[in-house]
Amino acid sequence: MPSIAVTRYHPLARALHWLLALALVGNFALGLYMADLPFSPERLQYYSWHKWAGVLVLAFSAARLLTRLMAPPPALPKAIESAMPAWQRMAHHATHHGLYLLFFAVPLLGWAYSSAAGFPIVLFRLWQLPDFVPVSEALSDVLKELHELSAFAMAALVLLHIGGALKHHFIDRDGLLQRIGFGRG
Repeated sequence: MPSIAVTRYHPLARALHWLLALALVGNFALGLYMADLPFSPERLQYYSWHKWAGVLVLAFSAARLLTRLMAPPPALPKAIESAMPAWQRMAHHATHHGLYLLFFAVPLLGWAYSSAAGFPIVLFRLWQLPDFVPVSEALSDVLKELHELSAFAMAALVLLHIGGALKHHFIDRDGLLQRIGFGRG
Protein backbone atom coordinates (compact mmCIF):
# COMPACT_ATOMS: atom_id res chain seq x y z
CA MET A 1 0.00 0.00 0.00
CA PRO A 2 1.48 3.40 -0.89
CA SER A 3 1.96 6.03 1.79
CA ILE A 4 -1.22 7.95 2.57
CA ALA A 5 -1.45 11.45 3.99
CA VAL A 6 -2.36 11.03 7.65
CA THR A 7 -3.57 13.46 10.27
CA ARG A 8 -1.25 13.59 13.26
CA TYR A 9 -1.99 13.38 16.95
CA HIS A 10 -1.90 16.56 19.02
CA PRO A 11 1.74 17.47 19.91
CA LEU A 12 1.08 17.00 23.63
CA ALA A 13 -0.43 13.57 22.95
CA ARG A 14 2.67 12.62 20.95
CA ALA A 15 5.02 13.81 23.72
CA LEU A 16 3.03 11.98 26.40
CA HIS A 17 2.93 8.82 24.27
CA TRP A 18 6.73 8.66 24.12
CA LEU A 19 7.27 9.72 27.75
CA LEU A 20 4.84 7.04 28.87
CA ALA A 21 6.49 4.49 26.59
CA LEU A 22 9.92 5.19 28.10
CA ALA A 23 8.55 5.13 31.65
CA LEU A 24 6.69 1.85 31.08
CA VAL A 25 9.58 0.01 29.46
CA GLY A 26 12.09 1.33 31.98
CA ASN A 27 9.92 0.57 34.98
CA PHE A 28 9.05 -2.91 33.72
CA ALA A 29 12.76 -3.67 33.21
CA LEU A 30 13.56 -2.32 36.68
CA GLY A 31 10.77 -4.41 38.19
CA LEU A 32 12.12 -7.56 36.56
CA TYR A 33 15.67 -6.79 37.67
CA MET A 34 14.92 -5.92 41.29
CA ALA A 35 12.42 -8.68 42.01
CA ASP A 36 14.98 -11.43 42.52
CA LEU A 37 17.74 -9.40 44.18
CA PRO A 38 18.67 -10.38 47.71
CA PHE A 39 17.53 -8.04 50.47
CA SER A 40 19.97 -5.13 50.54
CA PRO A 41 20.08 -1.32 50.59
CA GLU A 42 20.51 -1.47 46.81
CA ARG A 43 17.28 -3.48 46.42
CA LEU A 44 15.40 -1.06 48.68
CA GLN A 45 16.63 1.85 46.54
CA TYR A 46 15.44 0.11 43.36
CA TYR A 47 12.03 -0.46 44.95
CA SER A 48 11.83 3.25 45.77
CA TRP A 49 12.74 4.18 42.20
CA HIS A 50 10.20 1.65 40.89
CA LYS A 51 7.48 3.23 43.03
CA TRP A 52 8.45 6.75 41.96
CA ALA A 53 8.35 5.71 38.31
CA GLY A 54 4.96 4.09 38.93
CA VAL A 55 3.60 7.38 40.27
CA LEU A 56 5.00 9.14 37.19
CA VAL A 57 3.33 6.54 34.96
CA LEU A 58 0.07 7.27 36.75
CA ALA A 59 0.53 11.04 36.27
CA PHE A 60 1.51 10.67 32.58
CA SER A 61 -1.48 8.37 32.08
CA ALA A 62 -3.89 10.87 33.60
CA ALA A 63 -2.42 13.65 31.46
CA ARG A 64 -2.59 11.42 28.39
CA LEU A 65 -6.24 10.55 29.03
CA LEU A 66 -7.15 14.21 29.58
CA THR A 67 -5.33 15.16 26.39
CA ARG A 68 -7.15 12.40 24.51
CA LEU A 69 -10.51 13.67 25.80
CA MET A 70 -9.72 17.30 24.94
CA ALA A 71 -8.01 16.56 21.59
CA PRO A 72 -9.38 13.24 20.32
CA PRO A 73 -7.03 11.16 18.20
CA PRO A 74 -7.34 11.42 14.45
CA ALA A 75 -9.44 8.75 12.80
CA LEU A 76 -7.63 6.04 10.90
CA PRO A 77 -7.39 7.10 7.27
CA LYS A 78 -10.21 5.42 5.32
CA ALA A 79 -7.79 3.68 2.93
CA ILE A 80 -5.86 2.15 5.85
CA GLU A 81 -8.97 1.16 7.77
CA SER A 82 -10.60 -0.44 4.73
CA ALA A 83 -7.38 -2.39 3.98
CA MET A 84 -7.37 -3.87 7.50
CA PRO A 85 -9.27 -7.11 8.04
CA ALA A 86 -11.99 -6.92 10.70
CA TRP A 87 -9.86 -8.86 13.21
CA GLN A 88 -7.06 -6.28 12.85
CA ARG A 89 -9.43 -3.37 13.44
CA MET A 90 -10.79 -5.19 16.49
CA ALA A 91 -7.24 -5.93 17.74
CA HIS A 92 -6.28 -2.28 17.16
CA HIS A 93 -9.14 -0.99 19.32
CA ALA A 94 -8.88 -3.74 21.96
CA THR A 95 -5.14 -3.16 22.37
CA HIS A 96 -5.57 0.57 22.86
CA HIS A 97 -8.46 0.15 25.33
CA GLY A 98 -6.53 -2.53 27.22
CA LEU A 99 -3.44 -0.33 27.41
CA TYR A 100 -5.42 2.60 28.80
CA LEU A 101 -7.00 0.35 31.42
CA LEU A 102 -3.63 -1.05 32.44
CA PHE A 103 -1.93 2.39 32.45
CA PHE A 104 -4.01 3.00 35.57
CA ALA A 105 -4.50 -0.50 36.98
CA VAL A 106 -0.82 -1.49 37.16
CA PRO A 107 0.44 1.50 39.18
CA LEU A 108 -2.68 1.61 41.37
CA LEU A 109 -2.31 -2.10 42.18
CA GLY A 110 1.36 -1.49 42.95
CA TRP A 111 0.45 1.41 45.23
CA ALA A 112 -2.17 -0.70 47.02
CA TYR A 113 0.32 -3.59 47.33
CA SER A 114 2.91 -1.25 48.85
CA SER A 115 0.29 0.03 51.30
CA ALA A 116 -0.85 -3.47 52.28
CA ALA A 117 2.78 -4.55 52.76
CA GLY A 118 3.33 -1.66 55.16
CA PHE A 119 5.82 0.18 52.95
CA PRO A 120 4.39 3.59 52.13
CA ILE A 121 5.41 5.43 48.99
CA VAL A 122 7.58 8.42 49.85
CA LEU A 123 7.80 10.23 46.54
CA PHE A 124 11.36 11.43 45.89
CA ARG A 125 11.99 11.01 49.63
CA LEU A 126 9.91 14.17 50.19
CA TRP A 127 6.19 13.40 50.18
CA GLN A 128 4.54 10.39 51.70
CA LEU A 129 1.54 9.40 49.64
CA PRO A 130 -1.56 8.19 51.45
CA ASP A 131 -2.06 4.46 51.84
CA PHE A 132 -4.93 2.92 49.86
CA VAL A 133 -5.51 -0.04 52.09
CA PRO A 134 -4.64 -1.12 55.63
CA VAL A 135 -1.58 -3.23 56.31
CA SER A 136 -2.48 -6.87 55.71
CA GLU A 137 -0.16 -9.71 54.78
CA ALA A 138 -2.94 -11.69 53.10
CA LEU A 139 -4.09 -8.67 51.07
CA SER A 140 -0.48 -7.83 50.26
CA ASP A 141 0.06 -11.30 48.77
CA VAL A 142 -3.02 -10.98 46.56
CA LEU A 143 -2.17 -7.44 45.44
CA LYS A 144 1.43 -8.39 44.68
CA GLU A 145 0.23 -11.17 42.39
CA LEU A 146 -2.33 -8.89 40.69
CA HIS A 147 0.30 -6.17 40.20
CA GLU A 148 2.72 -8.64 38.61
CA LEU A 149 0.07 -10.26 36.38
CA SER A 150 -1.25 -6.91 35.19
CA ALA A 151 2.30 -5.68 34.51
CA PHE A 152 2.99 -8.74 32.34
CA ALA A 153 -0.36 -8.25 30.58
CA MET A 154 0.59 -4.65 29.86
CA ALA A 155 4.02 -5.75 28.58
CA ALA A 156 2.28 -8.17 26.22
CA LEU A 157 -0.04 -5.43 24.94
CA VAL A 158 2.91 -3.04 24.53
CA LEU A 159 4.69 -5.68 22.42
CA LEU A 160 1.51 -6.20 20.37
CA HIS A 161 1.21 -2.43 19.91
CA ILE A 162 4.84 -2.16 18.79
CA GLY A 163 4.41 -5.13 16.47
CA GLY A 164 1.37 -3.53 14.85
CA ALA A 165 3.19 -0.22 14.42
CA LEU A 166 6.20 -1.95 12.85
CA LYS A 167 3.93 -3.95 10.53
CA HIS A 168 2.32 -0.72 9.30
CA HIS A 169 5.72 0.92 8.89
CA PHE A 170 7.78 -1.84 7.26
CA ILE A 171 5.26 -4.18 5.61
CA ASP A 172 2.25 -2.02 4.76
CA ARG A 173 4.36 1.13 4.30
CA ASP A 174 1.21 3.16 4.81
CA GLY A 175 2.64 6.06 6.81
CA LEU A 176 0.48 5.30 9.84
CA LEU A 177 3.42 5.63 12.24
CA GLN A 178 3.80 9.29 11.22
CA ARG A 179 0.66 10.07 13.24
CA ILE A 180 2.50 9.65 16.57
CA GLY A 181 6.07 10.39 15.49
CA PHE A 182 8.06 13.58 15.78
CA GLY A 183 9.41 15.80 13.07
CA ARG A 184 7.67 17.18 10.06
CA GLY A 185 5.20 15.11 8.20
